[in-house]
Amino acid sequence: MKLLEQHIIPDDVERIRLLEYVLKSISTVLSRNSAKKSIKEGLLLLDGLKPETGWYVNPGQIISIYGNDDRPLKKVFNLPLNILFEDDYLAVIYKPAGFGVSGNYFRTIENALPFNLKPSPLSDKLERPRAAHRLDNQTSGLLIVAKTQKSRIELGNQFEQKQVSKVYQAIVIGNLPAAGIIEAPIDGKEAVTEFKKIQVANSNRYKHLSLVELKPLTGRTHQLRIHLSGLEHPILGDKLYAGSHLFFKGKGLFLSAVKLDFIHPIVGNPMHFETGTPAKFLSLLKREQALYEKIPG
Repeated sequence: MKLLEQHIIPDDVERIRLLEYVLKSISTVLSRNSAKKSIKEGLLLLDGLKPETGWYVNPGQIISIYGNDDRPLKKVFNLPLNILFEDDYLAVIYKPAGFGVSGNYFRTIENALPFNLKPSPLSDKLERPRAAHRLDNQTSGLLIVAKTQKSRIELGNQFEQKQVSKVYQAIVIGNLPAAGIIEAPIDGKEAVTEFKKIQVANSNRYKHLSLVELKPLTGRTHQLRIHLSGLEHPILGDKLYAGSHLFFKGKGLFLSAVKLDFIHPIVGNPMHFETGTPAKFLSLLKREQALYEKIPG
């Protein structure tokens, strides 16, 4: 582990619990969730001991923050990626479908980043570039990558404060309404998704397929897939939520992150990226419509 920061609690500290003090006083900690995770994993120590989040801090105690980003890759995954933007602090890449962002296996996007990105020359550079958020294995699209510790912290804060806007496109089964808002809790937590229909095609197998724009206003796991399935318009190719009778075998998941807006964590400039509708989506709709007109269902 690499020591990132040591902090001595001052004499005039108010009566405050460790978690709240860390969030208030230590810049290395990304967010409340990352603070809890650091404590749980033994990356945040109080006087050399693994604490509990509810402990109160006292003057003179030492908080030590460690990172686990100092482990060099044994082997880089030589997967070429489309780099839309890169500077010394971060990069924005296009993640292809079929690869996990990270995980305990070799063929991940994070293992491919050293093959595609230039090392940061800055003193707080990460040993390995790290994704600032996640996309499912079968989801393609825009992904932010942090190259320095400070940019990773600031991007984490933007995600926690809902200052990052992500827009997806998907092909769903059926003729979806023109627009709407889905408000359906996931695992007991609030989950909200805005949707807008862009195009609809006839289909012999599914009757209709709709190209839709999706904007998640919350960030629950599999939120878009669960919400669309709950409307009885599952995303095409979703073997987990579409049901076996509707599964579109062998073509992957028709879901892509196509727009991304955030603030540059160091420079402060608004950043906007947009990829347009994936060619795979448009080709499918065109093919399904042509087959329907040739052999009407």
